[in-house]
Amino acid sequence: MINGADTAFILAAAGLVLLMTPGLALFYAGMVRSKNVLGTIMQSLVLISIISLEWVYIGYSMSFGPDLGGFIGDLSCFALKGVTNAPSDTYATTIPQTVFMIYQCMFAVITPALIAGAFAERVRFPSFVLFSLLWAVLVYNPVCHWIWGDGGWLGKLGVLDFAGGLVVHATCGMAALASVMIIGPRKGFGQTNFMPHSLPMTMLGTGLLWFGWFGFNGGSALAANEVAATAFVATHLGGMAGMAMWTILEWVKLGKPTTLGAASGAISGLATITPAAGFVGPNAAIIIGLIAGVVCYVAVNLKSRFKFDDSLDVVGIHGIGGVTGTILLGVFATKAVNPSGADGLLVAGSATQLINQLIGVAVVCAYAFAVSWVLLKVINTLIGLRITEEAEHQGLDYTEHSETAYN
Repeated sequence: MINGADTAFILAAAGLVLLMTPGLALFYAGMVRSKNVLGTIMQSLVLISIISLEWVYIGYSMSFGPDLGGFIGDLSCFALKGVTNAPSDTYATTIPQTVFMIYQCMFAVITPALIAGAFAERVRFPSFVLFSLLWAVLVYNPVCHWIWGDGGWLGKLGVLDFAGGLVVHATCGMAALASVMIIGPRKGFGQTNFMPHSLPMTMLGTGLLWFGWFGFNGGSALAANEVAATAFVATHLGGMAGMAMWTILEWVKLGKPTTLGAASGAISGLATITPAAGFVGPNAAIIIGLIAGVVCYVAVNLKSRFKFDDSLDVVGIHGIGGVTGTILLGVFATKAVNPSGADGLLVAGSATQLINQLIGVAVVCAYAFAVSWVLLKVINTLIGLRITEEAEHQGLDYTEHSETAYN
């Protein structure tokens, strides 16, 4: 039967997750140069429409429709056929299926938007739209079904992902890595200091993302219950621990802490705790956040060594963070927190769950990278990915949208 409290909670959580996409737009836009502010915001904002349409017609059905061989859902829910206000027999049985559908839609919306930070300031808007749409169909939907769909093969294998360490962060991180390698660096990379134009805007985006993350992780319990409470607490503790550790490391290395470092640390902690949020206790969440601060800080600082222009640190924060959290789930998870989860290495004294998590990481990362690489190559051949050198000099705002953020 429908539970009113659960329904209200997931509706609120869906709103929080939607808020994360404009929050991401501000987070990214503050870190680019002033001539690319609106172009960067538009890359996040437009996906609210594009991916929502894709989700209604085929995305939901591919992700959560009746299983086809463990790989994908069929299209029997095309255009939300059969998706009613009655509870689902399979997913979230105490809320209307429409509520479950729209909640999951918000995850699908923000995931390709995250990728855009890797190639900020240098990709044509039509190419971005085409890539994002095809990527959602060919990468996000299948991986979502593998792990969260009824009958998905990785889920049946025992791979756990509470709120998107693999489905969201690992997939977008691998796509970001492929895009950086194919599209190449911005003009002047390694010679010009691409200073963020508005760190207050980035900090505002950080706050909105952190706020929305409570719906992202807490709502993934799909009910107003003790697991949601566990995930809510773990989310905050993971984020604050990541911020604390990044700030300390930066302070030691540079002699001064920065607001950008604090924001990056917070997002790294939030991304890393995401897969484990509903499976670990508060102390484990703090440890995971501290580890996230170290691992993601090192990963972001390595990009200059490899000469990868990951403009806004998508690979180092979201990709590495999602993978790290997924692996640490296999270490710290406990059924004492969530009986539907598993006991990790520390509790069970067995590496079974850790091995499952490593298999999930290997499969999802390889698949997301390979498909993203092919998509980018094909789109680059057909219509081109990069703006011209002159357009890059003038900025996306003017050349792609005929606007300016500041007069």
